[in-house]
Amino acid sequence: MPLDLGRTVLQIDEAAESISRDADDRQTRLTKLLEGAQGVSNDEAITKSQNSLDRPYMAAQITEELIGSRLPKEYNGNWSTLSVDGSHIDVDRHLPVPCYLINMGGCIISYGDTPYADFFNEPTLATTREDLYLSDPGNANNEELISGPLLGILRSVQEIEYLVEKIQDCPENQPLLALVDGTLVLWGLSGQGYRPFVRNTILGERFFPALEKLRMLAQTRTITVAAYVSLPRTTEVANAIRCSLCPFESDLCQESCSHHRARRDPCAQTNGFMDRELFQEVLEPYSRSPIYKTNPAAAQEYYGEHQVYFYYLHSGNEIARVEIPQWVASNKDLLELGHSLIVEQCKKGQGYPVAISESHEQAVINGSDRQIFHNMVQEALQRQGISSYTSEKERSKSRPWL
Repeated sequence: MPLDLGRTVLQIDEAAESISRDADDRQTRLTKLLEGAQGVSNDEAITKSQNSLDRPYMAAQITEELIGSRLPKEYNGNWSTLSVDGSHIDVDRHLPVPCYLINMGGCIISYGDTPYADFFNEPTLATTREDLYLSDPGNANNEELISGPLLGILRSVQEIEYLVEKIQDCPENQPLLALVDGTLVLWGLSGQGYRPFVRNTILGERFFPALEKLRMLAQTRTITVAAYVSLPRTTEVANAIRCSLCPFESDLCQESCSHHRARRDPCAQTNGFMDRELFQEVLEPYSRSPIYKTNPAAAQEYYGEHQVYFYYLHSGNEIARVEIPQWVASNKDLLELGHSLIVEQCKKGQGYPVAISESHEQAVINGSDRQIFHNMVQEALQRQGISSYTSEKERSKSRPWL
């Protein structure tokens, strides 16, 4: 039976009415929260956020001030931007052979005296056992199939590797903004979800070497690097305010608070707020927040000198999160250059970096492409005289009997 839209819309209306009733109270709480944050000294915020790892929530480490705003500097010279993005077709048990496809896309756009644009994409098919599995160097019997979330993580790593590769095609005599869509923090590798050899292979052998190559390239030419997150749902700064306002010891915090909610004031003032809601009140168009250091346990444990910092940016239409590597965060010139050039990208893209939009168009795999890919795999096997088959479940979806 199809979805009953009539009954569904009634529930949607009830939810919307509830949200509307809470709006005034929510705005009052937000105003009070920001007033409280403004009253916290920089030294206190820095100290408390640095000691927040034993709290039941993840708080950003304050490096400058808890809440604030920075305007961009105008940049009038020649410059280029490079952006890459990726998309993939996962391993599908309904196909007769295990395989996955990663499609990398991107663009190089130069502005100034010699405008230039180049668009590119590169699909890579994985079919061999070496490509389909991560193996433990210490024990060949330990393997991890690259599919699902792990394939998404690997694709993110390949985006950074592809970014490094494509820098050589960019003009060398002008500043370069290198952009990726998404985050520099591989959240999926945190916790105990994967065995140590998986983290070691992805981080130690692939991700960190790529980040190091970026850092070394930036020593020979002007490169600023950033990862851009549209409509972020993170709460690290809200939690930094939470721990800065908290008058209680961490033991009591562990007992009475959770990752999502606090049960006592003044900490409870942050309940339900995302960082972007705070900065929607604080930032004017194209300004950014102070720099924060992201603080997940995984980053502290594994990232070493490749720690990730971030700031929030008013893109003109929304509050975005911009993540940068440590070597950009600690270089005032690269930091300000990145802010200025990202703002220019957002202006050209009507509130979103135009280079990321274009790289997405080069990388995207739509539903039609996926079906054609499946057909191509089956037809290629048939041409080789190999029996091609699928599951009866998959077959039934294409031939409903009612």
